[in-house]
Amino acid sequence: MKIVFIGAGNLANSVSLEMQRVGMTIGQIYSRTRDHAESLAKRVNCQWTCNLNEIIPDADLYIFSVKDSALPEVISRMKPNKGLWVHTAGSVPMQVFEGAVPRYGVFYPLQTFTKKRRVKLDGTPIFLEVSNPDDMKILKKIAIALSGNAKETDSEKRKRIHLAAVFACNFTNHMYTLAAKILDEQHVSYELLLPLIMETADRISSLPPLEAQTGPAVRFDREVMDKQLALLEEPALQTIYKLVSQSIYREKI
Repeated sequence: MKIVFIGAGNLANSVSLEMQRVGMTIGQIYSRTRDHAESLAKRVNCQWTCNLNEIIPDADLYIFSVKDSALPEVISRMKPNKGLWVHTAGSVPMQVFEGAVPRYGVFYPLQTFTKKRRVKLDGTPIFLEVSNPDDMKILKKIAIALSGNAKETDSEKRKRIHLAAVFACNFTNHMYTLAAKILDEQHVSYELLLPLIMETADRISSLPPLEAQTGPAVRFDREVMDKQLALLEEPALQTIYKLVSQSIYREKI
């Protein structure tokens, strides 16, 4: 099987390297940015291009990993072929390909990716959707080889899964950023929080998140919360503290 990546960002880097690791062949990398395309192509030992008209037409699978907003335009500029076209977005319906090619679908790994850290996909749920039922076998085989965890789902449910991931990952990471900022103002390293963060994350592998919740907001300890609010000089941080604390308390009662 020959695979082409349309896009050379965070997800494309990790997934293409994992595909190569398990013996799959990457035939080409496309990116509108030459450095990105060339850099990833060197890592997976394939050709690259910055021109959509130069995409090889005989690949088996085309994985579109570009910004959600750019996806319709990129699809419209691609020459149709007989390959299976899939995107990797959480909130874009499969039907974005409708009318462009007869075979299309979704290959969405529920994971966070960055070029600065290689991510292994072992155990990562990969959500699959196809226009042609026969193509599900192809995507399942790839997903099982990469992570051992293939899930069939439709676009509507996948949108909710992506939303949950934003809360669990992106919002949580932003909280780490704010915590690091508070400590940095006192010239204290954020690394002191790492044992706490690791225990918090590990705990929900054996307890439901609601049962694992601790802190002053659980019991709505007004005295502690008022003291902490007084330490926050930025109104935006005070608002976040109040809203999150209220939400924690409401979920517990």
